[in-house]
Amino acid sequence: MVVVSTEAQKTVLKFNPDGTFKIVQFTDVHFKYGNPNSDIALERMRQVLDIEKPDLVIFTGDVIYGKPASEGMKTVLNVVAERKIPFGVVYGNHDDEQGMDRQELLQVIQSVPFNLTEQTEGLSGVSNYILPVKSADGSRDALILYCLDSHSYSSVKGVGGYDFLKFDQVDWYLKNSTAYTKVNGGKPLPSLAFFHIPLPEYSRAAAAEGAILIGARMEPACVPQLNTGMFAAMKQSGDIMGVFAGHDHDNDYVVYWRDILLAYGRYTGGNTVYNNIQNGARVIELKEGAREFKTWIRQKDGVVNPVDFPATFQKKGDPE
Repeated sequence: MVVVSTEAQKTVLKFNPDGTFKIVQFTDVHFKYGNPNSDIALERMRQVLDIEKPDLVIFTGDVIYGKPASEGMKTVLNVVAERKIPFGVVYGNHDDEQGMDRQELLQVIQSVPFNLTEQTEGLSGVSNYILPVKSADGSRDALILYCLDSHSYSSVKGVGGYDFLKFDQVDWYLKNSTAYTKVNGGKPLPSLAFFHIPLPEYSRAAAAEGAILIGARMEPACVPQLNTGMFAAMKQSGDIMGVFAGHDHDNDYVVYWRDILLAYGRYTGGNTVYNNIQNGARVIELKEGAREFKTWIRQKDGVVNPVDFPATFQKKGDPE
């Protein structure tokens, strides 16, 4: 189940000639087809895309929040597709509650031009796939993006709350990370991970004494009650620089934990569900060949909370 290949991709992603690659993360669009309250979501998406001009868009779940599911999903994704920007989707806990299951929704997503969303057969969940980003000259993989289905609700007896990444997903990540590292001469490739429900470490990191937390933290992190070890796997592999989740509409913070940046996107939706922060998107700009990136929030009136990873989080006296 090792996927070191780009053959399934309709578009080959690569760094720009100036060595940059920009990603826009939209999360929790909570789109209701035909509901005027969703218009602000589409308006903000268009504004962000036209200003930032990203190389890739990733939706980290809860794209739709009403029926008809197919029309809602296509309406949202076409905002990106009509600008000819490649995009990927990972599912949230509400996407398959609108009359179509995850597999049916995948067919809808894959019908939209510039889609890169795939399914890894035999793996728990539906939206598990890898997006390699080539070097500017196209000669090698320079960045790896892991996209995972974080599922919905716990089905473990006696354990409530939200679901968790499964053991086979952790193993899948480890095997692929090891394979990419081997191809790269034993050096881990700079990598990011995207999924909907944040890892349990988000709570621990935010509460840690001395933690550097930047952004809004207006609600507790809604994390799984069980920890299946994905963060430990990332630390063991040494490739992941940042993890990007959604799910919690009133959080958009980033927090540095064990040399990995745990980040929320900014709620992108309109007034179709709870939200107390103006809607927007997270932007991530990477530099080829460097284990560093810049990230910020783009909202209606401009940019807030720009940070540099890892420089912003290295306290005086910390090792480089």
